Amino acid sequence: MEAPYQRIAADLRRRIQAGELAPGDKTPSTRAIARDFGVALATAVRALAVLKEEGLVEGRPRSGTVVAATLSRPRRHPGAVELTRERIVREGIAIADAEGLGTVTVRAVAARLGVSAAAIYRHVRGRDDLVRTMADLAYGAERYQDVTLGRRDRLEMVARTLWRIYRRHPWLPHLAPLGRPLPLPGVLRHGEQLLLALDGLDLDPATAMTIDVLLYAYAQGLAVHVEREAQAMSATGLSSEQWLDTQGGTVNAVVAAGRAPLLAKLIGELGADGYDFDLDRLFEFGLQALLDGLGIGNAD
Repeated sequence: MEAPYQRIAADLRRRIQAGELAPGDKTPSTRAIARDFGVALATAVRALAVLKEEGLVEGRPRSGTVVAATLSRPRRHPGAVELTRERIVREGIAIADAEGLGTVTVRAVAARLGVSAAAIYRHVRGRDDLVRTMADLAYGAERYQDVTLGRRDRLEMVARTLWRIYRRHPWLPHLAPLGRPLPLPGVLRHGEQLLLALDGLDLDPATAMTIDVLLYAYAQGLAVHVEREAQAMSATGLSSEQWLDTQGGTVNAVVAAGRAPLLAKLIGELGADGYDFDLDRLFEFGLQALLDGLGIGNAD
């Protein structure tokens, strides 16, 4: 039976040989491969490693993995497409989801759609306009049902909704600093839901706004590590667990030196399996601790 990484390598090999991916083109990122094929990131890394060994792809500084320059097959151009603003924006989101926000340009979107950059400029004013609209669409994709919920249940619902959005679009948490929120309808919808949960608690305006910002900050701040973990995985080819394994010697040296006795005790109690680093579990644990600290319950 063909292993998953072999199946993925075969699919990418076919696309390269058919000219769908031309010399110099970026290959799908490990994150995009993992998502599209439903496999672990380590499997995606292994698939790309196979193609590197075959000389079909190569790594380039600041570009990632691309189709090897030695290939000379012509690229296939798609047929004419009907351009709309929404289609352009969705293509930009697809690029950002797969490769990161830094790779999103008008030219990149035009290349993906098989049109000229001038055709894109008829629908968006430039990259800034494109990215803002991408953010508005990404944030606005999640809708809230008009249902009666307790205060805490509603706060939890909004926080988990934001977490899902950031998980789906890891570039979003990096888009704007907390003190300069994007005044977009898609963003404001979530804030209104948070304030709806706080309405009637007799909070002064500054406190209500602080809690609103704090919940945004919690989801956004933790979600930043989704992108960072994916970047580290792409750069090293190692999952967080695999990377921790490579640090065993350093950790053991610190423990043996007696510099961190409490850490040494904790590591010993965790045993051979070690610590399971899971961002979703961390998010849920932290959310409950935050709401407990605020003292907000459903009966308030």
